[in-house]
Amino acid sequence: MMARTITFSNLRKIKDQLPDGSIREIATKLNLTEETVRNYFGGWNFDRGQSAGIHIEKGPEGGIVTIEDTTILDLAESMIVR
Repeated sequence: MMARTITFSNLRKIKDQLPDGSIREIATKLNLTEETVRNYFGGWNFDRGQSAGIHIEKGPEGGIVTIEDTTILDLAESMIVR
């Protein structure tokens, strides 16, 4: 698995395209909390969820996001109806 780099706005766009209930489904499939999955997509609730292995550098379009583990992103992209 290779790290992937995308803009923060593209990461949020992927989250916004997910069908209803997808965050819960991803969390269940990967044995994570829903808040951890939300944090992966740019959420900041670390009281109830964990950090999700993304690194954000400030810049245009919300900055550049480097994703070390693309498992959540890959699953999310597979759920988007195109």
